[in-house]
Amino acid sequence: MNMEYMDKAQEKITNVPLLVNLISCRTRQLNAGARPMVKKDHPEQDNHDIVLKEIIEDALTVEMAFSQEEAEVSNLDFDTSILL
Repeated sequence: MNMEYMDKAQEKITNVPLLVNLISCRTRQLNAGARPMVKKDHPEQDNHDIVLKEIIEDALTVEMAFSQEEAEVSNLDFDTSILL
């Protein structure tokens, strides 16, 4: 994995667990035959690096949406403050 690409991708997506999950999911898609959304640097470029390049070039982004209803869980038998 190209660490320079990794550092640049972390500037775009600062939440490391989210970044790792995004890389993993997209790499599986590429391994299964999905087309890259960016041009490869060289013919043998690893799929992880392609995903990082997609993130850097804003071809691949992640969006998290939380509504107030999703954040509030009701009818639980325990203190919901531990869910934070």
